[in-house]
Amino acid sequence: MTPGGEVGMKSSRRIGAPDAKNRVVLLDAAEQLLLEEGYAAVTSRRVADRAHLKPQLVHYYFRTMEDLFLAVFRRRAEEGLAVLTTALQSPQPLWALWRFSTAPEATRLTMEFMGLANHRKALRAEIVYYAERFRQAQNQAIAEALDRHRAVAGEVPPVVWTIFATAVSQAIVMEKALGIDTGHAETFAFCEEWLRRLEGDPLPEVAAFAEEAAASHGSP
Repeated sequence: MTPGGEVGMKSSRRIGAPDAKNRVVLLDAAEQLLLEEGYAAVTSRRVADRAHLKPQLVHYYFRTMEDLFLAVFRRRAEEGLAVLTTALQSPQPLWALWRFSTAPEATRLTMEFMGLANHRKALRAEIVYYAERFRQAQNQAIAEALDRHRAVAGEVPPVVWTIFATAVSQAIVMEKALGIDTGHAETFAFCEEWLRRLEGDPLPEVAAFAEEAAASHGSP
């Protein structure tokens, strides 16, 4: 498989157009099930029911369920990259990255895909491909931001910022799902106080990146 490309052998069976309205509705339905009930709930029949379409249409637009999962993932990964690119060009890229990385809806969907990837090699390869693209963009922007604040943050490598924000958001989402919240508020307060030392209070437009990340369901 080529990341970002097609998966599997070509089939002579007709496949619906990628921009067809019903295909988009099926992608939305699969994504909603992933967020609400987890990947185990995403079957062709459940997706069709949620989309109010006939089950046969799922395999008209997607040869296999793996193709469906890949399409859902790619759509949101591309949207997430676009949001991230805009965020990292803001006057406060560190705040923007933090808000982008800690959007709970985005992290929930990412965690579902990571669980699903344990059983599907093609999806695993796709996650790695997009994760590296995200990390490269983040590292470049954060390196420039930290260079401007070298007196305060010169000892912190850019990749550490990137991984730290990702790890904190994923850990908190997983723990909240289990009913654990000890230390969450303190961790957020510590991180955001450090950001204020570097970039001051977040500007109003920075808050919008969290909303955009939630709408795009964020990064891999």
